[in-house]
Amino acid sequence: MRFDPVRATPAAVRQWWVLGGRTIVPALLSGELLTCVLAPIVFTAGFYIPLNRVMSFAGTGFSSYAQFMMPLVILQACAFTAISAALRAATDAASGLDRRFTAMPIRPLVPVAARMSGSAVRLVISLATAVLCGHVIGFRFRLDAAHTLGFLALSLCIGLAFTLAADVVGTAFRSPESITQILGLPPVILGMLSTGLAPVRQFPHWIQPFVRNQPVSQFATALRAFAGDTGGHCPALTPALLAPSLYWIAAIFAVCVPVAWRLNTRSHR
Repeated sequence: MRFDPVRATPAAVRQWWVLGGRTIVPALLSGELLTCVLAPIVFTAGFYIPLNRVMSFAGTGFSSYAQFMMPLVILQACAFTAISAALRAATDAASGLDRRFTAMPIRPLVPVAARMSGSAVRLVISLATAVLCGHVIGFRFRLDAAHTLGFLALSLCIGLAFTLAADVVGTAFRSPESITQILGLPPVILGMLSTGLAPVRQFPHWIQPFVRNQPVSQFATALRAFAGDTGGHCPALTPALLAPSLYWIAAIFAVCVPVAWRLNTRSHR
């Protein structure tokens, strides 16, 4: 019997639509999306309130600490969404749902794409809330509309990269109880040892190379360049400045997409 290959794509799209609704509709009904709103509020208050006066006195070179700090709030919102994505992936694997898909004609990456769709909705809500919180404390987009769109696009790409990596980790470990502990420390460590909260010159000399070049610092620098500032010390947006962030994002996708394919192909055997 011959099968028409033209019908495979619509089938995959329908499968993605149905499985994607499974991750979004319950979140709407249970109030889970409320955490996507509360998390950026907590991050903004937790960073800004205790550090505003201290860092304003120490000096960041920016017109306000809110303008300097805002990229880290964005990155923490992305990390929080990623941890939630890892928990859902681990839950699906531990509950046997992935094994149930083996009896169905579902392509290996369809469940991943469906979970990513639900995470993308949560990510957009978190990012919108983070920008609104930043506006409340004084953050502003100081450049033109193209730079503003670049800020939002880069934030979304970073969040999607984090989410995909977390989904892979959750699927691989298959332990909802431990996945939050595994992924909870890296955002805290990299966030504290980055230029997200303080300029690199305020760190000890021996750790400055790590602080300057690690991905969170690179992302924060690129986001500041897109946002702009009136203080005169905001970095100019150049290809050389943006390249490390794009390389990190591309590297995450280049590694995680084949691994996700492998994990889901193995579960479909």
